[in-house]
Amino acid sequence: MLRRFARLKYPVIAGAAVLVGALVFAVVGAGFCAVALHVPRSVAPAPPNTETVEIAARDNAKLSAWWLRPVKQNGNCVIVLHGIGASRVGSVRFSPMFLEKGYTVLVPDSRAHGASGGEFVTYGLLERHDAISWAHWMKAEGCGKIYGLGESLGASILIQAAAVEPSFAAIVAECPFADLRQTAEYRVRRMLRLPAFIGSPLAKLVVSCGALYANLSDGLDFRRVSPVNSIKHSSTPILLIHGLNDSRTPPSNSQMLAAANPSDPLWLVPGAEHTRASSAEPHEFRRRVLGWFEAH
Repeated sequence: MLRRFARLKYPVIAGAAVLVGALVFAVVGAGFCAVALHVPRSVAPAPPNTETVEIAARDNAKLSAWWLRPVKQNGNCVIVLHGIGASRVGSVRFSPMFLEKGYTVLVPDSRAHGASGGEFVTYGLLERHDAISWAHWMKAEGCGKIYGLGESLGASILIQAAAVEPSFAAIVAECPFADLRQTAEYRVRRMLRLPAFIGSPLAKLVVSCGALYANLSDGLDFRRVSPVNSIKHSSTPILLIHGLNDSRTPPSNSQMLAAANPSDPLWLVPGAEHTRASSAEPHEFRRRVLGWFEAH
């Protein structure tokens, strides 16, 4: 009788442990996803000589941007997209180098950031269409050629947008991620700080649970967020820039992107951390970015 009870007991305990473990990972994954979809907002007043403009996205979310006009216009325009958790307050720092050359500059808050609407960040699923909507608005405002400069998430958004529609004459993408799932797993592994043989499978489980949660609760299919696949189908010239000291999004991401489309050059910047190429090599950054746009 005792032996029979023991034979029944251990499978039940094992099954319960598996169920509890699955629930734990589901909760952790859902929590990770919730944090990733909702970032703190920062809103600031517009700088001098700046006009605040708004458009409605395809899902009717209100998108807000700053519109900066040069003293002498060259007829072309540049959109500058910031990274995750940032805002146009940070990306407006690029506007002087474009304004000096006669470009009109648009600096938006990405959806679910700053003063822009949107329920959550979608890492390109919706933002790629937001970028195209801004390009259409700029064209209606009289812009001849439209160029794009993106940092981190903003860079990945522009790459994905270019695969949907060739709205931009040329793009500069600094520190983009190549594939959302791989990047999420990398960042979870860093947070766990466990040996690779434990951390890697745990990170995969957490990210898988998070992706499933996003799909079931919000209808977001993050399997479709893969700039490395987008760049294969893009005819838009893209200059990739990545700091060799980037600890948030390793330079291997831009190397993957460059390998996927060999016509797109890659500048690896020694000593530069995440989105800090313009600080590490200010004169070379300016030369390469302006030269890239002038060449296209």
